[in-house]
Amino acid sequence: MDLGTVIGLVLILALLFGAMAMGVGIGAYIDIPSVLIVIGGSIGALLISFKMEQMKNFTKIFMIAIKPPQEDTPELIKKLVDYATTARRDGILSLEAAAASEENTFLQKGLSMAVDGNEPDTIRELLEIDMEQTSSRHKGNAQIFSQWAGLAGAMGMIGTLIGLVAMLLNMADPSAIGPSMAVALLTTMYGAMIGNIFGAPIANILGIRNDEENLVKELILEGIMSIQAGDNPRTLEGKLLSFLQPSERVSQFDG
Repeated sequence: MDLGTVIGLVLILALLFGAMAMGVGIGAYIDIPSVLIVIGGSIGALLISFKMEQMKNFTKIFMIAIKPPQEDTPELIKKLVDYATTARRDGILSLEAAAASEENTFLQKGLSMAVDGNEPDTIRELLEIDMEQTSSRHKGNAQIFSQWAGLAGAMGMIGTLIGLVAMLLNMADPSAIGPSMAVALLTTMYGAMIGNIFGAPIANILGIRNDEENLVKELILEGIMSIQAGDNPRTLEGKLLSFLQPSERVSQFDG
């Protein structure tokens, strides 16, 4: 669970609804036509903009921002160093069982190719293709929320125009001016809220998640290349520790 994302969302919603409640009450800010225009309109536009396969995973993608997959990078480095130690001592074929039982799919793929005797250039090329394609899919998923931010704001403006037109057409009826103005103003507010609470921030954190995953995969790639080359485990560890923050760099060979 990413506490920063959760706390941020809760804080924003609590402050906004609290401010509304202290004013004229939350009920005054609820308008069904405005909800239909902004939420219904923006979701409909997303369905046009993206493939149905992507939209089916909308909730799953959102949950990645809330609860991202966790990777213990220091433990991963330790595992790679242990693999390198075993391969250097007993030969790379001794890692066949470890490759078969490895839970990290990217590491399993690279380790299996190394055990099978593939050329280093082939392993690197295939793993880099895997990284690029996965990253491209992640960026496409993040774009859904980035697009939602813009579409919600645009639908808010459309709702505002609808409300203003209705108001101008009913200027002779004072009782119709209030509801029309409510639609005009609340649609803009709803669009701004969706775009700035869910759309843009979620797209941004998904981009960060993608960068983090790429970093871990680059670390694994370098580990696989070093294991196949028969590098000294200490040398490999020093290389992999450079992927971590200085405060996290603890060598298993110290002491």
